[in-house]
Amino acid sequence: MQSNFKSSKQLAADPQQTAVTVLAWLANEPDLFGRFLALTGVEPAQVRHAINDPGFLSGMMDFIMQHEPTAMAFCQATSTAPEALNAAWLHFSPPGLGSGEY
Repeated sequence: MQSNFKSSKQLAADPQQTAVTVLAWLANEPDLFGRFLALTGVEPAQVRHAINDPGFLSGMMDFIMQHEPTAMAFCQATSTAPEALNAAWLHFSPPGLGSGEY
């Protein structure tokens, strides 16, 4: 019987790689990608360079994490553990005032 649980290696994915995977997934979801680009003001031709901008990555992770069905669709489509997605989001997005970590 095959286990549905992710190994600790899959849970501890590199945040940068998770962000690249998010971007690739978004790029294949035209409606979501269009909405994301409209919200950020980034032109499609600028995305390749924006991936090196921590602010862009933070905004992208915020975008996907602010809508649970979208985040879960990403996890299911890419076999990414939700914990790995959350860890990448926390890596790129500084804690807010309500977190107690400022």
